[in-house]
Amino acid sequence: MENDSRVLNLAYEAGTILLENGAEISRVEETMQRIANHYGVEDESFFVLSNGIMATGKGFARSKYIPIKGTSLDKVVAVNQLSREVAQGTCDIDTLERRLQEIRNMKPKPAWEQILASAVGSAGFCIVFGGGFADCLAAAIAGFLLWIFMLFVGYRHLSRIVGNVIGGLLSSFLCVVMYKMGLGTHLSNMIIGAIIPLIPGVPFTNGIRDMANEDYIAGITRLLDAMLIFFCIALGVALAFIIDAGIYGKLQLLEALTAASETYSMPIQLIAAFVGTMAFAVLFGAPHKNYVDCGFCGMMGWLLYLVLIRYTALPSAVVVFFATALVAFTALLQSIIRKCPTIVFLICGIFPLVPGAGIFWTSYNIVSDQLSAALQTGFVALKVTVAIAFGILAVMELNGKNRIGKLLSRKN
Repeated sequence: MENDSRVLNLAYEAGTILLENGAEISRVEETMQRIANHYGVEDESFFVLSNGIMATGKGFARSKYIPIKGTSLDKVVAVNQLSREVAQGTCDIDTLERRLQEIRNMKPKPAWEQILASAVGSAGFCIVFGGGFADCLAAAIAGFLLWIFMLFVGYRHLSRIVGNVIGGLLSSFLCVVMYKMGLGTHLSNMIIGAIIPLIPGVPFTNGIRDMANEDYIAGITRLLDAMLIFFCIALGVALAFIIDAGIYGKLQLLEALTAASETYSMPIQLIAAFVGTMAFAVLFGAPHKNYVDCGFCGMMGWLLYLVLIRYTALPSAVVVFFATALVAFTALLQSIIRKCPTIVFLICGIFPLVPGAGIFWTSYNIVSDQLSAALQTGFVALKVTVAIAFGILAVMELNGKNRIGKLLSRKN
């Protein structure tokens, strides 16, 4: 009985670390079940929600509320590897306890690395969304200062709602100021790049995967959380334009989103997508060894997107669906090859496709009283979001019960 309680406590700890750091519900439950079963615990029951875990067994009952925090994918990878070792019989209970404590105590990425990644990511995605090199520099400065604020103020002292609203306001207003000072020529591209580090990739992606695993409560909860953050960013952008209009007496007029000729070429676009996606691997705490893999995943999706959008007449939502499906499939193959959770590559890889432009233009059109245009851009952003969701769902369904992994194992 005492040994069973110890095993269940360790399984519970492993699940808690996973849930706190961005793992999907199915992985949390599978890992806890694997640990309990390997050490011979019977009659156990685990119930995992998006923000809590409940576990019961003979003489054991435990539950815990787990608030949504930041993401540290290196801890998810570490627990995943540890559970594999448990299943292979190479890890005894004492070692499991010690290793879990070591994973719990893993330090996050250094502040300087995260701040630099935010700047590089903002610059890269400013180019991806059509900005020129001057716009790229302005977005990098805004992204740099944004992450300093988020690290030392937003995440420490503010709620997620207030933090994201102020983050969107700060990054947008910095771009407006730099634009008025003569740095950058396409304000819309600058702001879109600057707000990208705030995009909620983890709850959005995990929500879709939870829905694919028929965990509808967790999936809907996470998707609603992602939508709330999208709304907060949009509100921050809108406030930046309102403040600017209050200072200068009129609303800053914007041209339609354009693609700068100097960054339009395919090689520059692919390099920007690769570097930008790698930067988000840093922000999400992916292991250093997987940075290049994440960048490759994002670049492949963007390559297909550019080819289809430039050389076919397919609607943008259909193009995004196919590009997302390629990202998800590439992430799946990488997870099999690297023996690493798919979510590590998928969360980062879809970023070139997220509707950052839609969020920006919807906010601007609302502030400028162009309600019909706001409805149109908002609907386009919604269609892109749905296309991303179905692209991920299609590949997850294709790989139901690990079909692709088993097929590759047989061939090897």
